[in-house]
Amino acid sequence: TKGHTAVNEASLTGESIPVDKAEGDKVSAGTINQNGFIVCRATGVGEDTVISRIIKLMAEASATKAPIARLADKVSGVFVPIVISIALISVAVWLLVGETVGFALARGISVLVISCPCALGLATPVAIMVGSGRAAKSGILFKTAKALENTGRADIVVFDKTGTVTTGKPIVTDIIPIDCDENELLQLAYSLEYRSEHPLAFAIVEEGNERGVLPQEVDDFAVISGSGVSGKIHGETVIGGSYRFIKTVMEIPDFAEEWYLKLANEGKTPLLFMKTDRLIGVIAVADSLKEDSMRAVGQLKSMGIKTVMLTGDNRATAVAVSKMVKIDETISELMPEEKAREIARLKEKGKVIMVGDGINDAPALAHSDVGFAIGSGTDIAIDAADVVIMNNRLEDVVLAISIGRATLRNIKQNLFWAFFYNMLSIPIAAGLFIYSFGLELNPMIAAAAMSLSSFCVVTNALRLSRVKLCEKGKKENKLEKVLKIEGMMCQHCEARVKKCLEDIPEVIEAVVSHKTGTAKVVLSAEISDEILTSAVEAQGYNVK
Repeated sequence: TKGHTAVNEASLTGESIPVDKAEGDKVSAGTINQNGFIVCRATGVGEDTVISRIIKLMAEASATKAPIARLADKVSGVFVPIVISIALISVAVWLLVGETVGFALARGISVLVISCPCALGLATPVAIMVGSGRAAKSGILFKTAKALENTGRADIVVFDKTGTVTTGKPIVTDIIPIDCDENELLQLAYSLEYRSEHPLAFAIVEEGNERGVLPQEVDDFAVISGSGVSGKIHGETVIGGSYRFIKTVMEIPDFAEEWYLKLANEGKTPLLFMKTDRLIGVIAVADSLKEDSMRAVGQLKSMGIKTVMLTGDNRATAVAVSKMVKIDETISELMPEEKAREIARLKEKGKVIMVGDGINDAPALAHSDVGFAIGSGTDIAIDAADVVIMNNRLEDVVLAISIGRATLRNIKQNLFWAFFYNMLSIPIAAGLFIYSFGLELNPMIAAAAMSLSSFCVVTNALRLSRVKLCEKGKKENKLEKVLKIEGMMCQHCEARVKKCLEDIPEVIEAVVSHKTGTAKVVLSAEISDEILTSAVEAQGYNVK
């Protein structure tokens, strides 16, 4: 109802960039007022708050999850009565054909001993125990056996954006001088933002620190809450802030407006800087991708898994990140309860894993078949999830699925060999081949054979300790090329080269450094050097 500010809504929407708020705008409990004094009127309290609705959604989802029925338990329920029946029939038949009671009982006991369902009983729990232990060694904690099993059956992986695919920490991506050179623009911006506590200011200050910029003396420094900052440097007024704010102070040239729109469409936050009465440049800030995000998404695709991103961020930012990471489907501007509804829709198409880290992800984590919480996330997200990724690496999601699939495969192998062994040995134990082939099974030998089958099942399960990260995905991602490039001077140059290379369909990832003058590209398929070279040289750089 009064005041202007910038509010950090990351706890609810996942948006890492603070949102400007003015009179009449809606704010939510649990979000953080970054700076400025505001007066608010409560329109929802108690059970009506967003946090309360999230807790209710989590409780409902947890209560409606049905326990999975174990295949081995079902089989044992049928197998045991059948074996007992076969043993009794064997005794009865041998007595009827005139054999002694001792001989008939030996056949019945052999059937019971040889078919003792130890191997069947061990097939599932031993594999799950070894699989969970293998995951724990890599910092992946499965809370239940059900979570491990469902992870192996996953068809769709859904990611939150901020803090999951991205780091949640804004960095400077573009520096565009207009009426000065790049160093002067950065120094003026650094001098102003050095005194601000806004998260976007921290990004500019960090960029200045990396480049060794020293702040200049600023007089009459002022924070225009939710809009920008101003001050006098060497007697001239310097102002920096949002496009909307700068537009109220001066008339913005058409070419600068085009730059603003271009950067905004790429999901970046452009900050405009003016000196006295002229625009001197634009600095764009954006949330940075995690180092392994692109690799993880590429590996999931190579495993035949569909990738989706659900986020509370605005459409432009979500689409920009999605294109960089090459995620299949993106849905943006979602509130927590809407994320949960999208998860329910996706579950109609297959088993769904949800990966998130914030309070806003908790309902989606609880509603999914398997919820993965990033270990650096909030306690409520970790509590709602079925699996916790301790190392904050998306590639661990790929490893978890690989372990889940290997565990399921191992269980099926164990069950097959347990059944195959029983189908082969029960007729011999019952004495079916005594007259025709002279095959007679002593109960003591039957006991030894039964123990051997259990040994084989356990040994097979122990092979799970050697499961590695997405072998198929790693082989496909091995194709790399390195370009030596002349003309890159700064991170802005890096961003341009990175974007032009990653726009090529066959390029999974490009790691660019202006310091070493190189760009390392990871390819999904072989392409000619000319395609890579022409893409870079079209940006004004020289490929050696």
